[in-house]
Amino acid sequence: MTQQNRPPEPQGEDWQTWGRRLMTYLSQTRIPLVQQTGNEPATDDGLLMWDRSNGWPTVSYNNEWRQIVMRGGHATFIRDSDVTAAAADTAYSITYDAPTGNSRIDRDATNNERIVFDEAGEYLISFTAQIASSSASTVNFYFWPAVNGVNQTGSTMVNALHQNDATLVVSRSAIFDLSANDYLEVKWAVDSTNGKLDATAATAFAPSSPSTTLVITRIHE
Repeated sequence: MTQQNRPPEPQGEDWQTWGRRLMTYLSQTRIPLVQQTGNEPATDDGLLMWDRSNGWPTVSYNNEWRQIVMRGGHATFIRDSDVTAAAADTAYSITYDAPTGNSRIDRDATNNERIVFDEAGEYLISFTAQIASSSASTVNFYFWPAVNGVNQTGSTMVNALHQNDATLVVSRSAIFDLSANDYLEVKWAVDSTNGKLDATAATAFAPSSPSTTLVITRIHE
């Protein structure tokens, strides 16, 4: 590092003067230090750069530049009404209500069953459903994800209710590696139309509950 490229060293007792000199130095060197053109080596861990081509910050780690995930890529979906099946042993997609406070994740404008992701990355997706039965016989419920219309292998969650008026909350979380503009559908089926996803009304002492929720957070590039 040349003398001109070194930050000013503190001298004497006038720290305010040194602070101003340091701020001037940082303002003059900030742009060449952080603007990544694509040719900078990542051999030293911990270097921060701004990737101009993609518009996000990166950090060097293990000989590669890795995106620093900024705020964005999150959504909470709920269904405030019951979800029923028209026929037993038939796959259906759950349509969630429009989300609020979401970022870069939303329902498809032309098909609300599809949840679309603007950015590629790894997403933590947490699903819950409040299942209910109006049958004295066992009712089996099935839940699984489909990405871009393809059912995900080995992903089905099976739950059963064994008595009339029984209710149970079921849940599962998983990490999905998705590309930009991929879409997710939450699939479900039941072996009896006596089974449903149950939304409950508020009481004098407790708020209402949705029939199903889906919470999504982008955790990695």
